[in-house]
Amino acid sequence: MAATENQADYLEDSTKMLKDKAAPVGTEEACAADINGGGETSQTSDKHPLHNRWTLWFFKNDRHKTWNENQKQVTSFGFVEDFWALFNHIQPASKLPVGCDYSLFKEGINPMWEDPNNLKGGRWLITLDKTKRNLSMDSFWIETLLLLIGEGFDDDSDEVCGAIVQIRAKQDKLSVWTRTAVNKDACTNIGHRLKEALQIPENIQIAYQTHVDQEQKSSSMAKSTYVL
Repeated sequence: MAATENQADYLEDSTKMLKDKAAPVGTEEACAADINGGGETSQTSDKHPLHNRWTLWFFKNDRHKTWNENQKQVTSFGFVEDFWALFNHIQPASKLPVGCDYSLFKEGINPMWEDPNNLKGGRWLITLDKTKRNLSMDSFWIETLLLLIGEGFDDDSDEVCGAIVQIRAKQDKLSVWTRTAVNKDACTNIGHRLKEALQIPENIQIAYQTHVDQEQKSSSMAKSTYVL
């Protein structure tokens, strides 16, 4: 379901305000410490509610721990103002150490293939060379987050589960996860909207991979189900 007109206007205005401010401050540990459990303040009467509640996750690669132990749930929020309060207190994606991820998913959906909401789905994947990390990553990530919380995929927003940004040694990755991989119309609509919002040129392709194919891949790359 698309966002209401008031929500859309407020998101647009607040985006402009954020871009006029200095970059968000914080440290790597701010995700797990400074704002853990602090996604919402007590005064809600004047806030702008989102259509869905969302949860931010933080992954820090530690080879001495299991994947589940490395994945930390930071906080959940359901108001526009609380999203910006959160965003302004965490590290920009481009400043995360190699091996770390941010994930933003609808509340109740875990950022993992095995979650029932993701099991039959897939992801639109965008890769960025590490040399472009400081130029493009943060703008790509915030635009993607605004698409998510603002229901910017219109009638196909219910098909969207969340998004992940992954900082890696050679190539960074940004992906939008959807619920039903066989729903070609919804998946392609979401992909087109993502390319449009991120202003990705038509001559640069993005690919959709199902989670099943990723799990069963025999090489470093899963096959692409859809390409735009």
